[in-house]
Amino acid sequence: MSDSNHPSQKMHRWERRKKARPKELLAAALDLLIENGFAATRMEDVAKRAGVAKGTLYLYYSSKDELIKAVVRENTFPISNDIEAAINNFEGDSVSLFRNIMLGWWEQIGNLRLSGINRLVLTEAHNFPELAKYYHEEVVLRSNEIVGRLLCRGVERGEFRKLDTPYLTEVIVAPMIMLVIWTHSFGADRTEPISPKAYLSNFIDLCTHGLLCSKGE
Repeated sequence: MSDSNHPSQKMHRWERRKKARPKELLAAALDLLIENGFAATRMEDVAKRAGVAKGTLYLYYSSKDELIKAVVRENTFPISNDIEAAINNFEGDSVSLFRNIMLGWWEQIGNLRLSGINRLVLTEAHNFPELAKYYHEEVVLRSNEIVGRLLCRGVERGEFRKLDTPYLTEVIVAPMIMLVIWTHSFGADRTEPISPKAYLSNFIDLCTHGLLCSKGE
């Protein structure tokens, strides 16, 4: 009997497959959610896309709401953790940090299929109030807190002028959300598609010049 057919080798492969399965299920769910929306995505379709039985999917996620929450959690929480760590460890000026965070957010979320979840929450929130509440509490509020921390850092270091941080946070986050919507929803219908690079460059320039302390302030 070859090593590849040995029972222990088969068990080892099965264990590796079992550990990888949640990520495979969530990847399939993300694809279908982006393609079909929350309402039209069925658990059986996710199972089929992932190549497993429907019962197997229910072993990991008891409902579609729980599955969607897991998709959000798996794809957004690690990125938020990385951004928070970047703020904690960054030693340069706050303008450079602001630029890094905005560009990094676009590269890691806004420019990927994951950003489609933002659009779906906006368009289907009224049909999925529990999911909308979860997304707001776990993603939106945390994102706002991260931006708020970034602004407070600049103020405390004397690099930004005194700010109404809670409201300014909303003002900064909104254009980033609109960039996602324009790029992934309306971009194909525009005669001249928006350039995310140019948009972000102008957005960052506008924000940082409006945040900086003026001479004598």
